[in-house]
Amino acid sequence: MLSRILQPHSTYNAILALRLTYILFYIFSFLSNGNFDVVEARVFIYAGCSQDKYQPSSPFESNLNSFLASAVSGASQAIYNSYALGNDSSSPPDAAIFGLYQCRGDLRTSDCSRCIESAVSQIGLVCPYSYGAALQLESCYVRYEHVDFLGKLDTGLMYKKCSKSVSSDVEFFRRRDDVLADLQAATGFRVSSSGLVEGFSQCLGDLSSADCSSCLEDAVGKLKNLCGSAEAADVFLEQCYARYWASGYYDSPTDSSNEDQIGKTVAIIVGVVAGLAVIIVLLSFCRKALGKNPIFFSFLGHATIPFL
Repeated sequence: MLSRILQPHSTYNAILALRLTYILFYIFSFLSNGNFDVVEARVFIYAGCSQDKYQPSSPFESNLNSFLASAVSGASQAIYNSYALGNDSSSPPDAAIFGLYQCRGDLRTSDCSRCIESAVSQIGLVCPYSYGAALQLESCYVRYEHVDFLGKLDTGLMYKKCSKSVSSDVEFFRRRDDVLADLQAATGFRVSSSGLVEGFSQCLGDLSSADCSSCLEDAVGKLKNLCGSAEAADVFLEQCYARYWASGYYDSPTDSSNEDQIGKTVAIIVGVVAGLAVIIVLLSFCRKALGKNPIFFSFLGHATIPFL
């Protein structure tokens, strides 16, 4: 259902580019402090937005804000929770919101809280005024909708990434299939390894054990069918995901389809940021050479900053 309801709207790429710019600054900041794990946890994977929009200051917006605040607060206590707000008979019919958040099963609650806080801060920028939205970061996920989706199995494909192929490594395929068979048998979060092949899988907490098994079976099938002999592959369905990689290859998987535009967007933004840095240096030299006052710029609507 989500893959049909939550579709990119006309401003999605522009908003995503803006958000990714902020993410780049987060990454630079965290890397300078050596916080590699925290940065990785907040890496953007995908997002989806509904076409239908709510009105500012509406009852739905009030309930949405309550849900997002509850998700941030709840993530400091538990890695999963679901919510239903405004769905009682006394509330307006357009006020109902159903939502959940979930962190990867091996995340500490402190890291989970930071990841969900990052996701919540992004979802409104990526999907402004949307009646439904989902945002997946590397280690956490946030979703809300106007209709009740909780506990209802849906295995629509949301995202896939496949690395380069390994065409004739029989041992690799044997190890990979062992890992995938183990991941498929999970009922929540599971990590598996066989030789140099590793992987993990997870279902959303609102699924029953039987539905989780069905979802993971579908995810593993798509890993094999869509990514073939890839050395590393990720498949995210609407309510579960499965990933595997050969040791040493997972750091640089590339998408085998034309559907993933995130890497291109990041490359463009990196180029823009690098270009801005060059311009700033040149302007600084010009200022010093000409003896002018500091030059001020306004970047993305923020307070102006002097470049000395």
